[in-house]
Parts: sequence; structure tokens; C-alpha cells
Amino acid sequence: MTQLISLLTSAIVFGTVILYGAVGEIITEKSGNLNLGVPGIMYLGGIAGLAAAFLYETHAAAPSGAVGLVISFLAALAASALGGLIYAFLTITLRANQNVTGLTLTIFGAGLANLFGGSLNTMAGGVGQIHVAVTSQSYRAYIPALAGLGSVGKLLFSFGFMAYLAILIALTASWFLGRSRVGLNLRAIGEDPATADAAGVNVTRYKYLATCTGAAISGLGGLYYVMDYIKGTWTTDSTIEALGWLAVALVIFATWRPARAIWSAYLFGVLYWAYNYIAGLSRASIELFKMLPYVVTIIVLVVVSMRRSKESQPPKSLGLSYFREER
Repeated sequence: MTQLISLLTSAIVFGTVILYGAVGEIITEKSGNLNLGVPGIMYLGGIAGLAAAFLYETHAAAPSGAVGLVISFLAALAASALGGLIYAFLTITLRANQNVTGLTLTIFGAGLANLFGGSLNTMAGGVGQIHVAVTSQSYRAYIPALAGLGSVGKLLFSFGFMAYLAILIALTASWFLGRSRVGLNLRAIGEDPATADAAGVNVTRYKYLATCTGAAISGLGGLYYVMDYIKGTWTTDSTIEALGWLAVALVIFATWRPARAIWSAYLFGVLYWAYNYIAGLSRASIELFKMLPYVVTIIVLVVVSMRRSKESQPPKSLGLSYFREER
């Protein structure tokens, strides 16, 4: 039982990182924009939050965890939204190829983040020395009394606030896309922008807002990874990039439904970390276990394609630039 609780706890922490990336990308893709720059945007959110917290803790005489949290959270939102704005300008206004632009954004975000991450390490005294302990502790704080309520308490209440915020954002996004007028307009643009435009919906405005909002949410995944997952430090092992691509795979696995992405993200976490709880595995077997989320995504993609269920298909205009003159 102890091992099961430990596995589920690790899966939730792991799943929260990719849940942010997936929900943000779902909102973006519902507008018809295919942003493959999710890993780069997560990099931007992570390094911006870390840099803001580091500068605050370095210059404050008695740094406050709450202040550091607010500063780093806003910095991550701003940086990731800016990444989304760059992508939106290139693909919506200049009508650049969405696939190439997204991949370029990933490379740009990773390079920029590792450049600043290395600089922060140098400022902190050497490689691996940066550590924003005060701010990180605020992100990881939980209520001990609730977490101490046996196995159930540990499973449900031993996480920082961002784990619960991810669930709230996913549920809100699900309601927004399925129930609100703005959300329905957004989905109409993703399906047929020409028809939505003829009905009086401002396609460009909706696409910009969806792309920037989705990017801001995805960037929180990078912030959560830096502040909670690795406890307020920086690493150049490309883990954020790997998790970003896993978030893109999760979008397909969840069939573009934010609420479904919640349990799907945790399932990915279980599949990814299951090897830790199976004795006698070789290194090759461990790598095969790490591939399971991608393998399951491919299987789901094949099944969905064969069923041709409308509810499980991507938006019809996904990845296509809209030319109003061709309406």
C-alpha cells in the first residue's frame, strides 16, 4: 500500500507539469493554431519565474516567500504569454508556417532559458549553486494536518497549491469551451474560420487571445517544474523539453478535452514512473517504460482515426493559416 501511494503521489506531481502544458495547448489548438513551441514556452515560464525569484531573494534583506511567489508567478505568466504573442504574430499576422514556427520557438526558448540559467548559476557562485529556497518553499507548502490523515490524506493533501490550480484551470477550460459563448465562438473558429468570420466573429482577435492565454497556461508547467518538482533550482538536462513534448502528446491522448486531460496526465505519470516499483529491470527495460506514454498516445491516435468520431477529432482548420481574402 505504501508503494502504491508513493507511485500515485509521484504520478500526480509529474502529471501536473504536463497538465499545464496540455491544457494551454488545447485552448490554443481550439482556435486552429498548432503551437509546437510548448516545450520552449515551458522553458520561458520556468526561467522567468526562477530569475525573478532569484533577483528578489538576492536583493531583499529579509525575503518573503509570499512576495517571491507572486513575483515569480507573474514573471512566468508574462514571459510565456510573450512567447505566445511572438508565435501569434508570426503565424496569424505574417501567416508563417505553424509547424516551423512552433519548432523554432522550442529551440529559441530552450536556448534562451539555458543561457540565463547558466548566468544565474554563475551569479550564485558556480554550476548548480542557484537555489531560491524561500520562494520554492512557498510553492511546495501544504497543510500538514490534512496530509497526516492516513494514506488518503497523504495522497490528496500533500501537494503545493499549483497541483490543485492545474485541476481548477482544466475544469474551467472545459466549461469555457463547452458552455460559454466566447468558448463556442473559439471552437467555431477552429472548425471553420471563414464561416465564423462571416457571422461577425473577429477571427484574428480570438486567435491572438487564445494563443497568448494558452501559452501563459503552458508556461506555468515550466514554473511548477522549477519551483516544485526540482525545488527551486535549474538544470540543463533537457527534462523540460521532454515534458513539453509529452504535454503535446497528452493533448492527443485526451482528444482535445481539458477535463479528460486531468486523469490522462496522472496516467502518464503512473506509466512513466512504474519502473521504479518493479524490481530487477535492466536499463533497456527502464527506457521502454519511459516510452509507454508515447506508445499509448499512438494507439489512441490510431483508434480515434479509425472510429472517425467527431467529438474525438482535432479542429478541422488546425495548423492552417486563415486568409480572409479567400473566404
